Amino acid sequence: MKKTLNVIKIGGNVIDSSEKLHQFLLDFTALPGDKILIHGGGKVATELGVSLGVEAKMVEGRRITDIETLRVVTMVYAGLINKNMVAQLQARGCNAIGLSGADGNVIKAVKRPVKDIDWGFVGDLDQDSVSTETLGSLLNAGLVPVLCAITHDGDAQLLNTNADTIASAVAVAMSSQYETALIYCFEKRGVMRDVEDEDSLVAEIRMHEFDTLKNEGVVSGGMIPKLHNAFEAIKSGVAAVYIGKADELPQINGGNFGTRLIQ
Repeated sequence: MKKTLNVIKIGGNVIDSSEKLHQFLLDFTALPGDKILIHGGGKVATELGVSLGVEAKMVEGRRITDIETLRVVTMVYAGLINKNMVAQLQARGCNAIGLSGADGNVIKAVKRPVKDIDWGFVGDLDQDSVSTETLGSLLNAGLVPVLCAITHDGDAQLLNTNADTIASAVAVAMSSQYETALIYCFEKRGVMRDVEDEDSLVAEIRMHEFDTLKNEGVVSGGMIPKLHNAFEAIKSGVAAVYIGKADELPQINGGNFGTRLIQ
């Protein structure tokens, strides 16, 4: 019987708030069993870029990463934010280890080809991107990997890779060794029938219901690709995907956290 593993991605809005991040890391530490944390950078990279004269260039919420931007996001994601999280987890008794994709060759990406948009130094992942050997050895040693959104191409080039994508790829890869749950934590309780009504949570969505919810407008905007990627992860071996509010993470043990996506 496989051991269980929670792969948890924390969103930028929580990282931007020291109070919310503090509480989230307490809740994360309290989660029993093996776990991996994945994070992006929130507004910190944009703010530091402005102070250094590097303007953020965004397309549909995604960051174009030229060489100057790559320097900024590497400093922020792999440095400031990652090490701050690791230090806070250590203070709470969680023996964490912070990693970029280059460390231990844990996540190898390929530079996104130029089509309609030149994304710059943005990395895409494939089915062989994640080193399950490295992550498995760290977990077996009692360590909690904390992965940032910086990867590498194996030829000395760092790349900026979407943290949601990393979380999904890690969960899929590790599902060969563990019964893996993928948990996305952000500012909403989950998928809502009415975004203005906190009591309209859709507690469970099966794969065959996804198109119906899109047609009804319940799932729209940025939630569509998030759920599409989630169901792709389930097809590839992830046991379940949860999307919910960061400060409700303790409810995951009772199965009452956010929206659960299952096959």
